[in-house]
Amino acid sequence: MSTNDTPLPNSIRFTESLTPEQRDLLSSAAVQFLVKLVREFGPKRAELLRKRTERQMLIDDGHRPDFLIETRKVRESSWTCAPIPKDLLDRRVEITGPTDRKMIINALNSGANVFMADFEDSNSPTWKNIIQGQLNLRDTVTGKIEFKSPEGKEYKLKDKIATLMVRPRGWHLEEKHVIVEGKPISASIFDFAIFFFHNARGLLKKGSGPYFYLPKMESHLEARLWNDIFVRAQEELRVPRGSVRATVLIETILAAFEMDEILYELREHSAGLNCGRWDYIFSFIKKFCAYPQYVFPDRAQVGMTTHFLRSYSKLLIQTCHKRNIHAMGGMAAQIPIKNNPVANEEARGKVRADKEREVTDGHDGTWVAHPDLVGVAKEVFDLRMKGPHQIDKKLADFSVKADDLLTVPEGQITEAGLRVNIDVGIQYLEAWLRGQGCVPIYNLMEDAATSEISRAQVWQWIHRGAKLSDGRIVTAELYRALLKENLDKMKAGLGEEKYKQSKFMMASLLFEKMVTAEHFPQFLTLEAYGKLEG
Repeated sequence: MSTNDTPLPNSIRFTESLTPEQRDLLSSAAVQFLVKLVREFGPKRAELLRKRTERQMLIDDGHRPDFLIETRKVRESSWTCAPIPKDLLDRRVEITGPTDRKMIINALNSGANVFMADFEDSNSPTWKNIIQGQLNLRDTVTGKIEFKSPEGKEYKLKDKIATLMVRPRGWHLEEKHVIVEGKPISASIFDFAIFFFHNARGLLKKGSGPYFYLPKMESHLEARLWNDIFVRAQEELRVPRGSVRATVLIETILAAFEMDEILYELREHSAGLNCGRWDYIFSFIKKFCAYPQYVFPDRAQVGMTTHFLRSYSKLLIQTCHKRNIHAMGGMAAQIPIKNNPVANEEARGKVRADKEREVTDGHDGTWVAHPDLVGVAKEVFDLRMKGPHQIDKKLADFSVKADDLLTVPEGQITEAGLRVNIDVGIQYLEAWLRGQGCVPIYNLMEDAATSEISRAQVWQWIHRGAKLSDGRIVTAELYRALLKENLDKMKAGLGEEKYKQSKFMMASLLFEKMVTAEHFPQFLTLEAYGKLEG
């Protein structure tokens, strides 16, 4: 009996028919491995998501977050994370992007130290995107990946390529196309299990390993669940314990208070922490949406030099280096501006300044979104970081209190800022609904975090009666007037027929629902996932 003919377990059902290639990926053995993880760890995931809701209720009732009393001993003890694998010692420049074949090849060939293949924020989770991404990564690990463009240009891997890391989707997301015992399964477990099953041994044979980025966690208990899954997966496939390494994105305000604890839970499998900037700001707004005193200014004014973000990034460095592990900086979202050399150089200058701040503070590496920026970031880190990292920079004299992490940045709310949030938020959402999760908009490479922070700010400004710099109050009526102007502009730019074929009407209706809802919707992608075709 061939792999394609092997019957699947009765407890699992796919809502889409499988091609022979997909059937080979989702083989009986792979699916049995997946179902074991879902059955064992799915209930704990559900419990932790309930705890998120309970914690939000406490915050709404006036209980501000703080460093945990019950885990003080973990923070004050002298433990360290496991030694860093050789191919993760130097991570000075990492490039991120979705899992399509051309992107994978270009990113691995870019000269970056690491490529993070993303099933999360820069991916629109259609079934085709998820499954084809897994097939592409399997071909990458086996060395078979190639791509030929419609114009005939061929893409192949070079001899020296970046180290591969994979970002599964967050705990809050489900994979609606995979039903186990009558319920959609965790998207996180699906993404991890299928990649690990097919690639863990192959990566180890190459001298690497199954390396991951873990998004949107809110507590060390959620990190503990990931660690338990890593342990069980390695046992099931007889992969040496400790082979898995995971970098956690600190992109929620609650996780910022538990960085030591998160590293402790993953200490056997840790590859450090990363600053997830846009999602972190989004999380801040979301968690304190009930408070009028936590209203943020235009997002363009909320840079990494503001007190609460600088405090968070330096605390991340101090925490990681105390535990002998990497502290990764944030994303440079700029992309080349080919038709305007002056604007292009200005954008590159912003990238340099941002990377100089990171490396000077003590970060061990940084992110870029486009291959053309790898050299810019690497030049800055090469100049100021002579070794593979700077873990010896302990920031021993640095001290942070809860108030430092919860200081609302100063600034204005402007009509221009409101227009940008509407414009970019809906442009991104329209592309996401068409199955595109990584979208160039106004010379920046945008992902779901941009749309999240855009709609979060509009919701906050409307519901908290925010005042624009010209004295007007932000209302639902003002929002709708600006929205109409934005959609008219889109229609004029696209033309009547293309506009009708687009997803702009669906995106605008969904965006309006999100920003005018009485209670703050937790995730845009949760609301939009049901409308995603395929």
